Amino acid sequence: MAELTVDDLHLRYGETNILNGVSLTLERGHVVSLLGPSGSGKTTLLRAVAGLETPWQGSIRIGDHLVFDGAGKVDVPAERRNLGLVFQSYALWPHKTIFDNVAYGLKLRNVTKSDVAGRVEEALKQLSLGHLAQRFPHQLSGGQQQRVALARALVYNPPVILLDEPLSNLDAKLREEARAWLRELIVRMQLSALCVTHDQAEALAMSDRILLLNNGRIEQQGTPREMYSEPATLFTADFMGSNNRLVGRVDSVDGQRATVAGEGWQLAGVARSGVVPGKEGVALIRVERVRVAADAGPNRIAATVVTSMYVGERFEHVFEVGTLRLRAYGPQALAVGSRHALEMPPADVWVF
Repeated sequence: MAELTVDDLHLRYGETNILNGVSLTLERGHVVSLLGPSGSGKTTLLRAVAGLETPWQGSIRIGDHLVFDGAGKVDVPAERRNLGLVFQSYALWPHKTIFDNVAYGLKLRNVTKSDVAGRVEEALKQLSLGHLAQRFPHQLSGGQQQRVALARALVYNPPVILLDEPLSNLDAKLREEARAWLRELIVRMQLSALCVTHDQAEALAMSDRILLLNNGRIEQQGTPREMYSEPATLFTADFMGSNNRLVGRVDSVDGQRATVAGEGWQLAGVARSGVVPGKEGVALIRVERVRVAADAGPNRIAATVVTSMYVGERFEHVFEVGTLRLRAYGPQALAVGSRHALEMPPADVWVF
């Protein structure tokens, strides 16, 4: 049985529709990430599940308990939904010790003092925070504060953990470490987590499934591999990953193969649904799939180097083709102004 089921959820602010028929399921031990641009409705959906926003249509079930039903006028208050919520800001009490921060929710639930102590100590131990129990939040690093917020959400064993941009306050290196640690914790403890993020790399690394929202609707959902490698729409393809996007005219469509041409270039690729000869088309390819070649050839575009940047494990090159700017990666710097051919294998080019 699913730990969380959302069915046909609609929510609006005034006359503005924020959620337009969103449905999802969350299984035990899984992470579902809500991904999308600002204003797509992902945080509103999380808050609706938490009971902090009120939809006008649809239903929400936690396990087999109905907590919201627009038709039946059911709306269980947030404090009775028994969900764990980790805020983006962590929302730790600055005047309380780490122990008291984690214990706060248990005390509100009138848990006995002896039981509080045992459960808090166990939660802190699970997250390697036991030695910090008597410190205050300002005495902890950002990563430690994030773990305290998670311990507070876990201490009363909620069926679902709601994570609102849980890693956004961490620096880049610590964020990479934290997402691996958080994924391992969720799998080990068989937690069920619904996570809002704007970071596609974070969603790909942590999730069992990703829901990509666009204007309050689910644009596409699937496993991380499906979302990255098998996008159904241009929006999904463009949002997931770093891409080169070339807008031109569709010259031909032959089964699953299509050809798009623009000023000074022509590319063959995999045709997606709705591609029509003679109409405008978009050829899209992941930057990491582009190869820098010396000579002209099939599915290659002659381009001039604009800049070449060292980014650690490789160089990132920016090329000029007429008014287009295209990118590619390589093992060494390229001279500004030098001419090269950008090879784009047809199997890696999507035509929309």
